[in-house]
Amino acid sequence: QVQLVESGGGSVQAGGSLRLSCAASGSTLYTYSMAWFRQAPGKEREGVAVRIASAAYGISVAYGDSVKGRFTISKDNAKNTLYLQMNSLVPEDTAMYYCAASTRALASGNWFDPSKFPYWGQGTQVTVSS
Repeated sequence: QVQLVESGGGSVQAGGSLRLSCAASGSTLYTYSMAWFRQAPGKEREGVAVRIASAAYGISVAYGDSVKGRFTISKDNAKNTLYLQMNSLVPEDTAMYYCAASTRALASGNWFDPSKFPYWGQGTQVTVSS
C-alpha cells in the first residue's frame, strides 16, 4: 500500500509559479511510476507529468502537451517526495491537481492513463487568475 499526500496548491496570478509536493509513505520502495494529473470542473482527468523508474531504461519523464516547457517533475528519493514545479502559469492551468503512483514501471503507452495508477492523493487546488 502507498499513501500520497499533496500540498503546495494555492491561488496565483497568471505568469506566476507554484511548486506542488507529494509526500509518499508506505511501500514507497516500489513506486516505480509516479505522476501528476489534474482535473478541472466538467473536464476529464488529464495527465500533466509522469516519472518512470525502470530497471531497463533508468528514469524517464514525460509531459502533457499543454505544460511542456513550463512544468518540471522531479523526485527526492531520500524524502520520498514527488514535486511539480509550475512556471508561467495561465488561467487554463486552474484545476485540482492529483499525485498518483503505481508499483509497476508502466509502458509508455500507459503513462497518462489514470486507470493504470492504483494509488492517489486527495488533491490540491491550483487557481490561476488573469
